[in-house]
Amino acid sequence: MSLAEPRTLVLGLGNPLLGDDGVGWRVAEAAQAAADPPAANVEFDWHAGGGLALMERLMGYDRAILVDALQTGRGPVGSVHACPLEALGNPVAGHLASAHETSLQTALEVGRQLGAALPAQIIVVGVEAQTVFEFSEQLSPAVAAAVPIAAARVRQLLEEAEP
Repeated sequence: MSLAEPRTLVLGLGNPLLGDDGVGWRVAEAAQAAADPPAANVEFDWHAGGGLALMERLMGYDRAILVDALQTGRGPVGSVHACPLEALGNPVAGHLASAHETSLQTALEVGRQLGAALPAQIIVVGVEAQTVFEFSEQLSPAVAAAVPIAAARVRQLLEEAEP
């Protein structure tokens, strides 16, 4: 067993030019800004892809927190959800899947079968979104109001993992 602290990746997903679809990036930015001082074993990043490209980005980390816009219908626009990836009922919600390639869940399964070093724990922090296909750099009011709530949830998840 390694004495090094487990490495965690906080990854904001989406496209900041498509309205509410950019909420993952905004939440990751807010969570990073609140990390004072930042933990040496935590990396923050932003990603616009899904499927195989997303699986490849997760390689080398022990734990990942994916932040994304979701359309699950489990609550009103702006509600924040946090759950393990495997508990997410809809594999095509948000950027965890793409119309042009496989879902993240399938990509992870293939990656693990091939021996890729993938996180043992992947948590999704999602914000129920409304407008994800219209060009805009603005979040809808309900989704914008959820950014500090979701960022606090990310910070809480990071603190729970600290030794």
